[in-house]
Amino acid sequence: MAAARNLLPLLTLLLFAAAVPAPSAATKFVVGDKQNWAPNVNYTTWPDKYHFHVDDWLQFNYQKGMYDVVQVADEAAYEKCDPSNPVVSYDRGRNFVIQLNRTGRYYFICSRGYCWGGMKVTVLVDPRPAPPPSAVAPSASGAAAAAAGLSWALAAAALLCAAVLGLPFAA
Repeated sequence: MAAARNLLPLLTLLLFAAAVPAPSAATKFVVGDKQNWAPNVNYTTWPDKYHFHVDDWLQFNYQKGMYDVVQVADEAAYEKCDPSNPVVSYDRGRNFVIQLNRTGRYYFICSRGYCWGGMKVTVLVDPRPAPPPSAVAPSASGAAAAAAGLSWALAAAALLCAAVLGLPFAA
């Protein structure tokens, strides 16, 4: 019985957590889609299919030992395929994942000679949009009714949990 009483605060917390809307989730984009990070892929048009936001992820999948991923600082280094001052350089393994943690333009190249053949990509990252407002703003009485409905739902859920756990009901 004591263990069941200890579960009630946890169940109540879980009910309140379930009522909180989830934050919008970040998206993972595989650079080049099914063609991955490889030569003979048109990376100039690939980003046009997507909208990138802060906290999204880019995943570069490539053939181990053949290619690398170098983030360069600016458009000049990108256009010249110049990896001499990298922001990030990764050449181990078969993939590289980077989180887009700021707004602005990101530039990536392959430094193993393939950049000159078009193995480079740039993406523009925008702020994460705010969650959409509800379709109709509730009136003051509508908001009060919604709050009252939520209170009744939580009370009913708490009573149900108490009944399932065999806790006595307070009269």
